[in-house]
Amino acid sequence: MFVTNSRMKKKNQRRNWVRKLKHKYRLIVYNDNTFEEVFHVRLSRLNVFIGMGVFIITLILLNTFIIAYTPLKELIPGYPSSEMMQNIQNNAIFVNKLETEINLRDKYIAMLKMVVAGEVPDSFDIATLKNADTTRQYKNIVFSTSKEDSLLRMRVENEDKFSLSIQPQEASVDLKKLIFFNPVKGIITSQFEPSKKHYGIDVVSKPGEMVSAALDGIVLYSSYSMETGNVVIIQHRDNILTIYKHLARILKTSGNRVKSGEAIGVLGNSGEYTTGPHLHFEIWYKGSAINPADYIVF
Repeated sequence: MFVTNSRMKKKNQRRNWVRKLKHKYRLIVYNDNTFEEVFHVRLSRLNVFIGMGVFIITLILLNTFIIAYTPLKELIPGYPSSEMMQNIQNNAIFVNKLETEINLRDKYIAMLKMVVAGEVPDSFDIATLKNADTTRQYKNIVFSTSKEDSLLRMRVENEDKFSLSIQPQEASVDLKKLIFFNPVKGIITSQFEPSKKHYGIDVVSKPGEMVSAALDGIVLYSSYSMETGNVVIIQHRDNILTIYKHLARILKTSGNRVKSGEAIGVLGNSGEYTTGPHLHFEIWYKGSAINPADYIVF
């Protein structure tokens, strides 16, 4: 009997609570001077709760829309601004270019080391390496041509067929028409023998004789190696490279511009691969060693 009474009390409390929610109240606004009724509205607790809930949900949705689709989101602490996003994109592009340049430099330095050591460098496509995008994977890309693309290609080719401004990217150069300056006057003691990995000639002259640049160019390498002593490598136009080894002293540093006939070092006897004062001189054209005696009279 006691349990039944407690259950009835709980049910009555719930019913009373629901009734209280539905009880009507009147909100009246009076004029303070005339006590005239200005405005009134009938409300219940349930209406107030529902109205407040709808207002809060609407306010949350409105704030979400403003934050997501308007520039006001940039005012949120920690959210990147449009300028910051642009800087991030520019930095990503710069890092990609920098990575490509580093790879190109490493390849070039490796080739120079092989040339200095008297080895034949491996060939690689510089244009392909420069245009490579390390942030993308191109293995799964399928290329397809459209009719519009083919028509555009034909139009461009026909327009450029008789254009005098278009020149080949890598024109061959007749080396015999170039005037090479004699790097040092002397006697050739060792000939050009690629089969024996001797990719240049040895010229004997008196110690202390000045060694000159064969052509105008820029000094790429200017340092000392255990095998070949003091070495200078000069990059010239038309993919021509000249190498000067066993120098007693180096007069130029990397990055210096030199003129044909300008002194770059002093003939000497440095390095392990030498038996006396002489100059080991090499000429490379497009990655291949050529005989200097075919173009210079010593």
